[in-house]
Amino acid sequence: MRRPLIAGNWKMNLDLARGRELIAEIRAGLDTGGVRDQVEVAVCPPAVYLFPLGEALKGSPIRLGAQDLHHETSGAFTGEVSAEMLAETGAKYVIIGHSERRHTIGHLEDDRMVNLKARAARRAGLTPILCLGETLGERNARQTLDVLTFQLTAGLVGTKLRDSSDLVIAYEPVWAIGTGQNATPQQAQEAHAHLRARLHTLAGIVADDIRILYGGSVKPENAGEIMMQPDVDGGLIGGASLKADSFVGIVRAALAKVG
Repeated sequence: MRRPLIAGNWKMNLDLARGRELIAEIRAGLDTGGVRDQVEVAVCPPAVYLFPLGEALKGSPIRLGAQDLHHETSGAFTGEVSAEMLAETGAKYVIIGHSERRHTIGHLEDDRMVNLKARAARRAGLTPILCLGETLGERNARQTLDVLTFQLTAGLVGTKLRDSSDLVIAYEPVWAIGTGQNATPQQAQEAHAHLRARLHTLAGIVADDIRILYGGSVKPENAGEIMMQPDVDGGLIGGASLKADSFVGIVRAALAKVG
C-alpha cells in the first residue's frame, strides 16, 4: 500500500513567529502512536522561512517543502530561487505548477515551464509535487480527462521515473481551490484513477507506487470520505493547513485509511 502524504501549502500566510507556533502545535498533535509511522506529513511555508522553520522541524518526522522554484541553477533571475538553493534549506518536496501559478500569478505558467521546473527539482534531489487540474469551464465542457492527460504528459516529457521519490502528483480541480466547493469523492476517484492509468502508459509499473494527492478545499469534515478512495493517496492542503487542529484532523483521516 502507498503511504499517504498530507502536505500543507501555507501559500503567502503567517509570519515567522506564528509559523513556529503552528509547527509546535502540529508536532504535539501528531505525537501519538501510529501517525508518525504510517502517514507522511510535510509543510510548505513561504521561501523566506524555509531555513528557520526547517530548524523548528528538527527531531520530528515532518518534512519540509517549498512552494515554487526557478528551473535554472543560477543566473540573472531577480527574485527567483533555484532548486539547488531549496535543497540547501533541507527541503524534500517542492510544489510545481500550482493552479494559482498557472492561472492567476505572475508568469501564468504554461506546461513547458512546469516541465522544466519538475526536471530541475529532480536534478537537485527534490521530489516535485506536480499539480494538475481542470478549470470550471473545462469541466463543464466535459474536458477534464483530456486536460489531465495533456498536463501529465507534458509535465513528464524528457523524464524517466525510477521510483516514488521522483514524483508526487496532486489533482487540484481549479474550480475547487479556495471556493468552498469540492469535488465529490467519486469525481476525485475518477480523476485519480485516470491519472494512474495514464501514468502506467507513460512510466510503467512505477505508477503503482507514485502517490496522487487530492487538493481541492479539503477539510476534516470531508477528508475521511475522500481519503478512502482507492487512488487517493493523501492531500495537498491549503487553508486548512494553517490551523493545527484542522491539519491534524486531515492527517488522522488519512491514518484511518491505513489503520
